[in-house]
Amino acid sequence: MEKFSLQSIEKQLKEVSYDELPNFLEEIKKDSRIGVQKLVQKYERKYETYQVELKRIQEMSQYEKYYYQKGVKYIAGIDEAGRGPLAGPVVAAAVILPKDCFIMGINDSKKLSLIKREELFEIINKKALSIGIGIVDPQTIDRINILQATFEAMKKALDALSLKPELVLVDGNQNIPDISVPQEDIIKGDQKSISVAAAAIVAKVTRDRIMDKFHELYSEYGFNKHKGYGTKEHIEAIKKYGLCPIHRESFTRNLY
Repeated sequence: MEKFSLQSIEKQLKEVSYDELPNFLEEIKKDSRIGVQKLVQKYERKYETYQVELKRIQEMSQYEKYYYQKGVKYIAGIDEAGRGPLAGPVVAAAVILPKDCFIMGINDSKKLSLIKREELFEIINKKALSIGIGIVDPQTIDRINILQATFEAMKKALDALSLKPELVLVDGNQNIPDISVPQEDIIKGDQKSISVAAAAIVAKVTRDRIMDKFHELYSEYGFNKHKGYGTKEHIEAIKKYGLCPIHRESFTRNLY
């Protein structure tokens, strides 16, 4: 290894897979140069972090593994974003990941920063076997109530999948009514199932982008900041400007 420059060794470390990393580190440990030894220490810490994350993801995949072992091939995780806001649609996402999928950093979308959610959104879109999106507008929410609108968004998301799932894992404590696919509801599913966590991230990022577009039409409400939720700024804007076409009247009628 001593014939290689530090830059060359670091380049190889950046490119080597986690599976190959331990063997590569053992090899370069023989190089006595201080710079190389510092690289060894750095990447040993990186590998330890990876091992911790791998264990966490494996624990998040217990539902999927259980059903894979029963012969289920395609599992769709499903979750929604936007049940609580005063404005905007409710958005559901259904995601089918490949078997034994590993996405480093995936977690409950509420625990992730905006930048991390966007990063994971792109990774999920690349790795997923199929993604379906369901959107229900504010007028329908007012007409049928938010719970029924959420179920409707979830059904639309499932219908939008290019692959037919054999099982649906649903975030929450209620099954989706009137669907033929077997399902299991999971309380805090976005923390316990990698498929549901992926769906939660896709739903959240998709809805946030929709609200950013609405901000261009109704900039006085600040939708790009609060995404339609009932912040002090948003409520003050409603009192000043009244409702716009994307407000949910059933959620805002007591604000005046």
